[in-house]
Amino acid sequence: MSRYRLSALAGAIAAGMTLSACSSLEPQPYSEAEIRQRAISDQAQMYRYQEPLGQPITFYDAAARALKYNLDYRLKLMESALASDLRDVSRHELLPQLVAEAGYSDRSNDSGGTSIGIEDGQESLRASTSEERYRSTAGLGLSWSLLDFGLAYYENQQKADQMLMAEERRRKVAQNVLRDVRNAYWRALAAQRLIPQLNILLARTEVALDAARQAQRQGLLPRQEVLAYQRALLDSTTLLTTRRQDLELAKTELAALMSLPPGTRLILADEPEPRLPPDVTDVERLEQLALLHRPEIREEWYRKRVNQTDLEAAKLRLWPNVTVSAGLEYDSNDYLYNNDWTQSGVNVSLNLLRLLQYPDLNQAQDTQGDADDLRRTALSMAVLTQVRVGALRYHLAREELQYSDESLTVDEDLLAYAKAASRSSIGSELEVIRAESRYLLSQYQREAAYSRAQAAWGRLFNSVGLDVLPEVIAEHDLATLSGEIERIMTTHESQGIIAPSIDPPPPSEPSQTPTLTPTQAPPASQTPPASQAPPASQTPPASQAPPASQTPPVTSAAVSGPGGGNARVL
Repeated sequence: MSRYRLSALAGAIAAGMTLSACSSLEPQPYSEAEIRQRAISDQAQMYRYQEPLGQPITFYDAAARALKYNLDYRLKLMESALASDLRDVSRHELLPQLVAEAGYSDRSNDSGGTSIGIEDGQESLRASTSEERYRSTAGLGLSWSLLDFGLAYYENQQKADQMLMAEERRRKVAQNVLRDVRNAYWRALAAQRLIPQLNILLARTEVALDAARQAQRQGLLPRQEVLAYQRALLDSTTLLTTRRQDLELAKTELAALMSLPPGTRLILADEPEPRLPPDVTDVERLEQLALLHRPEIREEWYRKRVNQTDLEAAKLRLWPNVTVSAGLEYDSNDYLYNNDWTQSGVNVSLNLLRLLQYPDLNQAQDTQGDADDLRRTALSMAVLTQVRVGALRYHLAREELQYSDESLTVDEDLLAYAKAASRSSIGSELEVIRAESRYLLSQYQREAAYSRAQAAWGRLFNSVGLDVLPEVIAEHDLATLSGEIERIMTTHESQGIIAPSIDPPPPSEPSQTPTLTPTQAPPASQTPPASQAPPASQTPPASQAPPASQTPPVTSAAVSGPGGGNARVL
């Protein structure tokens, strides 16, 4: 009876666990306290383990911080690590199965039976049993299936390719982060330089407008002239205010890319602007580099291999399955002659009807391969277009920068002339204010042209798909990472990997002065490179404007330069 009570108790426990499991299937939303705690934890996680800002940030420092702390990039790193872990897990599927088992069974009555003669139907034996009511069993079996091994092999290949695809996605995110940092950094630096001057000029403009209105009321100047001054000042104020909106957002975008906490004071290193790389002359070489290095093309190539492996695994299921097994068994049944034994066997099975799928699978494999090739070819065409557009955009951006330098020089001369001609009359003062507005606007346009040229170079660099990080880094601190990024970028830009290196002629030899072209700036003895802007607090040298004898001819490409610089990359 005790055994029956034990069985009843086990049944009651099983029923109770089933009922409790059913009750746990009800929806259980998070409480308000849990939601608040999760929000606090997520916000703390965003900015955890960041090195403090101890000095002005250079471009390479900003790129290093973005690549180390940017959440999108960190997510791709974790996805790549997860794909590697899943590949390691799938390797264990190649091993045979070694199964250990143990059990206990009982029944309410004895198992057994009788036997009868086939010819006469007479009972030949009395009822008997060869099995106890209550018994325990145990076993240790080793089995290996040829079909399971083959499927596990193909699955491991797929996991390895998926790991490589995740690595290509990580490369793409790193390249995009660097492109975005380059675009935001130079605009943020322009904002740091110009916003203080802009605020001062806006305040002076308000004073000048009040003076103009007062002069209009007192009749000190002709009405039409005063209104023209007011219109010019209002136009400059409106345009400068509009430009300030873009400047104000630049630092916020850069801080977001670097994953800095909101409200962090960001000071950029106001260093001399680096010289822009020269124009690209061998676009075909860049196209070949893009076809070799672009992460999207490599990912699609790996995706084709994953798809082909999937179909190979489907074809493997058509073949016979061979299973080899061996094991140790134990049974406590006292009626057995041997209570423990070893056994082994070989089993072969084949589903004959599955062989009908073979022609269809071959056709599907060919179609899948053609579709993958066509998808990769279409992507390659888009990549080549990006390279061509990027090279053209960079050429036009350099032209726009050159014309912005010339415009800045002209406005600086006009401002100097207005100040020299200024007297006590209000009209001359208004002319000085208007000239200062034009000059500051030219400074902004020049800074914006330089940032657009940097952004165009960043998009061109991004379209080629070269890595911005080395495969191995000695240390993972920001200083080491920044130095490695600077080294790699300098190698790409100055040693001919992206653009050919051009050594400028010595400034002491005027006879070697080249003619101004959209792709090359004049030497330092006559005109500084187009990538150098005059400091806001200093008067830019007149040599920034090329002499009339060296002014580049206006071609159709030069005329469309500023407009072309605003085209979107495909």
